[in-house]
Amino acid sequence: MAIHEYQVVGRHKPTETDPKPNLYRMRIFAPNEVVAKSRYWYFLSKYHKMKKTTGEILAVNEIHDRKPDLVKNYAIFVRYDSRSGTHNLYKEFRDTTRCGAVAQMYLDMAGRHRARTRSVQIIDVIEVPSSKCVRPNMLQFHDSKIKFPLPHRVPRATEARYKATFRAGRPNTSY
Repeated sequence: MAIHEYQVVGRHKPTETDPKPNLYRMRIFAPNEVVAKSRYWYFLSKYHKMKKTTGEILAVNEIHDRKPDLVKNYAIFVRYDSRSGTHNLYKEFRDTTRCGAVAQMYLDMAGRHRARTRSVQIIDVIEVPSSKCVRPNMLQFHDSKIKFPLPHRVPRATEARYKATFRAGRPNTSY
């Protein structure tokens, strides 16, 4: 499931008593615009006395990252409902985009906490400099001399005609 970031802007429907109602803007992560609008009404009804029938959505825009080719550190503040109660979390992820970090977070929440997407509420997603990261699984990537060894490389035939089921000698897998 690909996650997209949307900016949804809405307000109360104008009435005679309130001809210019306040605008409310939210940044919402969702797989498509329909789900983004639905989540907008879900969150807005918790903060203001408004629902879909008494309000209107003015704009739904997809937000893209400025530099999607650069690896960044992201901190995500989350509130989620577990089987025993509601919990607040702070998690850090490394990714090239905000949407990628949020997708990692959803997978992490499902794996570690058995939390479904519907029970996870993203409070904030911020880009964090390397000096401010605190989680050990993030700090291990902040080494300037980091190496990713390839310990077991099996040579493959370049073409099908060079492929053989049996060879006379063992392949050298360490270089």
